[in-house]
Amino acid sequence: MKTLIHPTYFPNIVTCAIMAQKDVIWEVEDNYQKQTYRNRCYICTDRGRHLMSIPVKHVGGNHGRQKYKDVRLDNDYQWQRQHWRTLETAYRTSPFFEFYEDELYAVFDKSFEFLLDFNLNAIQVINSCLQIDTGMARTASYEITVTDEVSDGRFLVRSKQEQGFLQEPYEQVFSDRHGFVKNTSVLDLLFNEGTNALTYLKNFNLDFLNA
Repeated sequence: MKTLIHPTYFPNIVTCAIMAQKDVIWEVEDNYQKQTYRNRCYICTDRGRHLMSIPVKHVGGNHGRQKYKDVRLDNDYQWQRQHWRTLETAYRTSPFFEFYEDELYAVFDKSFEFLLDFNLNAIQVINSCLQIDTGMARTASYEITVTDEVSDGRFLVRSKQEQGFLQEPYEQVFSDRHGFVKNTSVLDLLFNEGTNALTYLKNFNLDFLNA
């Protein structure tokens, strides 16, 4: 069964588990909503769970709702440089940072106009790092409900909603200070687990999708 999910900013571990285990369709015809994983992700730093948020240009109220695919990045602010430096500071001492460094740095060194294009490019790089072929099939129109042949995972885009799933802990850089931080960006898993990341994702329990 195919699973419908949103392209997000360096997807979290649950989303990447779906990418590793399922045939994916990317939702690209929806309206943009604030405070979702569309433009944010969480990593682990020496201070614990840390938010990295991409600045975007919001249209005025007279323009009504804005399509996700039409949202432009606010590149007047050097957010790509700042985000990369934050990742360096957080993960330079992790076991596999240098292993993925060049491939991931290229994401932050390339200019994009639209948030969706940036996210899809980052996802392709994650696919390469994980050595999976998720595919880039996309929706052609927005549908509120899905058919019986498709599992709807679009709810996972909500960053403020805690999802009911179990996650096996793995060793994180600052786990001695903060314990295990759940469902971070897949970057945290890659930098800490490296080539074991794919096995971890394939073993992730996705039964909650059918609950």
